[in-house]
Amino acid sequence: MTSGCGCGCGTPSREQLLGDLAVPAAGPASSAGAGRHPIEQIAVPAGTFTMGDSSGDKNRADGETPRHEVALSAFDIDATTVTNDAFARFVDETGYVTEAESFGFSAVFHLAIAAPEEDVMGPADGTPWWAGVKGADWRHPGGRLSDLDGRGDHPAVHISWNDAIAYCDWAGRRLPTEAEWEYAARGGIDGAKYPWGDQEVDEGGWRANIFQGEFPRRNTCEDGFLTTAPVRSFEPNGYGLWQMVGNVWEWCEDWFHPATYRRGTTAEKRTLVTDPVGPETGQTRVMRGGSYLCHLSYCNRYRNSARSQNTPDSSMGNGGFRTVGRRRGEV
Repeated sequence: MTSGCGCGCGTPSREQLLGDLAVPAAGPASSAGAGRHPIEQIAVPAGTFTMGDSSGDKNRADGETPRHEVALSAFDIDATTVTNDAFARFVDETGYVTEAESFGFSAVFHLAIAAPEEDVMGPADGTPWWAGVKGADWRHPGGRLSDLDGRGDHPAVHISWNDAIAYCDWAGRRLPTEAEWEYAARGGIDGAKYPWGDQEVDEGGWRANIFQGEFPRRNTCEDGFLTTAPVRSFEPNGYGLWQMVGNVWEWCEDWFHPATYRRGTTAEKRTLVTDPVGPETGQTRVMRGGSYLCHLSYCNRYRNSARSQNTPDSSMGNGGFRTVGRRRGEV
């Protein structure tokens, strides 16, 4: 069975939520035409940076090493994750049906469930703080007793990788490569642990939306949020990008493989890699940035270099995305 995000606070895959139940067929409507993407754009200059674990906090199974030099062409990237208001515009114009809606359920953290008891499918295999909840989707992040009232400026969640690609097709954009995402997250500070530098997330006041308290039982909400925060909370990084870590996991374009950084390199030879796009095939897609469920003493994947993964059809209450401009000549 394919694993989910690869950490205890990460999201199980859709297969894990279903257990032994058969996976129902999903049939999201296709999007057509180029829409008007309403998220502010930030121009990121071309440059070279050191990609990979820079703090010694690497998770061995995630493949954050070896560190290696990467050169990137200039690109533009969303200042924030795609919001509920932006995703609603896409759905209104196209009639798109997300995979969470097609499947009829999605993953919700146990403290965030807002649904009748009969809608809760039970704990996920291996991560009992996650449950499949019938009726949970981007409009109903906690289940069918929840809504988006007052959350238009929060990140759209319960968005699968396939859903994010459909949005990109409508908007005339694409998902960032993993290398572009990390370069952008660093905000011009090469080698730093976090987008703001090496200071810990709680030093001098909270710098990102993560879990406080005793994971997974009690969240003290010291940063003000049980789940998602508005996308322009806290402070932007050096490029002007908001919440590159914490808040929600962000899908990247690449297939995931733990040996991606090791391929074509040896301890003696570290060839400069230019505009990498990841493996040609795979079973899971890269996710970056951590989420509101990362915890100081439990999951440290809210770092610039941290990697995670999930299956392209999986959706979750702590997963969203941001987009970048298409490459020259790409239709």
